[in-house]
Amino acid sequence: MNFRLPGISQRSVPSARSPFDREIFRLAVPALGALAAEPLYILVDTAIVGHLGTPQLASLAIAGAVMTSAFTLFNFITYGTTAQVARLHGAGDEPAATGLGSQSLWLAMAIGLVLVVLIAGLAVPIVSVMGGEDRVADGAVTYLRIAALGAPMFMIAAAGQGFLRGVGDLRTPLKILIAAHLVNVVLEVLFVYGFGWGLAGSAWGTVIAQTGMAGAFVVVQRRKGWEPPDFARIRPLIRIGGEIAVRTTALLVAFLVASAALARIGDASLGAHQIAFQLFVFLALVLDAVAIAGQVMVGRMLGSGDIGGARAASQRMIGWSIAFGALFAVVLFALGDVLPRIFTSDPAVIERLDEIWWLFALMMPLNGAVFALDGILIGAGDTRFLAIGMILSSAVCIPLTVVALELGWGILGVWAAISALLGMRLVTCAARFAGERWALTGARA
Repeated sequence: MNFRLPGISQRSVPSARSPFDREIFRLAVPALGALAAEPLYILVDTAIVGHLGTPQLASLAIAGAVMTSAFTLFNFITYGTTAQVARLHGAGDEPAATGLGSQSLWLAMAIGLVLVVLIAGLAVPIVSVMGGEDRVADGAVTYLRIAALGAPMFMIAAAGQGFLRGVGDLRTPLKILIAAHLVNVVLEVLFVYGFGWGLAGSAWGTVIAQTGMAGAFVVVQRRKGWEPPDFARIRPLIRIGGEIAVRTTALLVAFLVASAALARIGDASLGAHQIAFQLFVFLALVLDAVAIAGQVMVGRMLGSGDIGGARAASQRMIGWSIAFGALFAVVLFALGDVLPRIFTSDPAVIERLDEIWWLFALMMPLNGAVFALDGILIGAGDTRFLAIGMILSSAVCIPLTVVALELGWGILGVWAAISALLGMRLVTCAARFAGERWALTGARA
C-alpha cells in the first residue's frame, strides 16, 4: 500500500507479528462462521422451495426480501448491545454487563412483537408494492404472515448474540446458529416434502428453528444473570440503536437508488449489478468479521481506560482488513474472465460486468478500511457520528447516481457513485479516528 490513512501508523500493516493478532483472529474466525451461516441458510431455503416450482420460488424471493430488509434495519440490537456490554465488561462491571444483556432481550422482544403486527397486517399491500401478482402474491402473503411469527425470536437471538460478543464469547453464538440452521433444514424437508405443506411448510420450519434458537440464547442469558425490564436501562440501547438504524437506512436507500437507476438503464446492466453486488456482499463477510472483533476489543479496552491499547489494536485491525481487501482485489483481477461466466452466459451481462470489474476490484482495499473503521467506532459508542457520516456519504452517492442515469454514463457511472459513497465514508471515518473524540473511556460512552 502506498497510501496512508490519518491516524494509522505504518506498523499497523500486518507485515510482522503483533500481540493483538491472536485475539483479533480468535474473535474474527467464529464471527465469520456466524456471518456465513445466514447466507448459507438462505441458499438452502431457496434450494428446497425452488423444487416446488417457479411461482413458489418467486413468492419466496418477495417474502424473503421483505423479511431480510426488516431484520437488517433492526440489526442495531446486535451492534449496540455488543459495544455497550464490551465497555462494561472492560470496566470490570460484570453485573451491569449481564443486566444490560437482559434489557437487550426485553427490547428485542418488544421490537419483534411490533414487527409481527406490521408485517402480518400489511402483508397484502407490501407484496403488491413488491410487484407480486396472482399465485406469486398469494404465496408471498402466506409466507410473510407465517414467517412474521418468528420476528420476536429472531430479534431475541440478535440481542443474545450482541451480549455474548460483548463479553468476548463468539463460539457459543456460532454453535447455536449452526444447530438452528441444521434443525431448519430437517424441518423444512419434513414439512415441505414429507407433509406436503409446500411454501407454508418452509415458513413454519423457519419459525420453529428460530424459536429454538431464541430459547437457547435466553437459557444462556439466564445462567449468566437475569433482570426484569427497566426502561431507564433500555433507553441508552434505544438511543444507540436509533443512530445505527439511521446509518443503516441511509446506506440501504443509496443502494436502492442505484438498483432503481440500473433497472432503467437496462436488463443487462441490472443483471451485471446483481452479480457484482452479491459478490460484494459475500466478500464483505470476511471484512465484517474483523469489524466485529473491533467492536469487542475497542469497547473492552476503552471501558478499562486503555486508550493506547484501543488505538494500537484498531490500527492493527485496519491493517489486516486492508490486507484482506487487497488480496480480494488480486483474486478478482486474476479471475476477471472466469467469475462472471460462473453466474451468467449472457454476453450482454458479461460485457457490462467487464465495464465495472476493474473498479469493483479496486474497491476491495477501500472496503477493508471502511469496514474496520466502522466496527471500531461502533465499539467506541461513536454511533451518532457514524449516522451523520453515512447521511453525508449517501448525499454524495445519490445525486451522482441520478446524474449517471441522466447523462447516460451507464453501469460504470452508477458504480462510480457507489465508490464515491465508500470514499466519503473512508474520509469521514478516518478523520474521526485520527482525532481523540471517539476514544472516551469508562463504563459509559
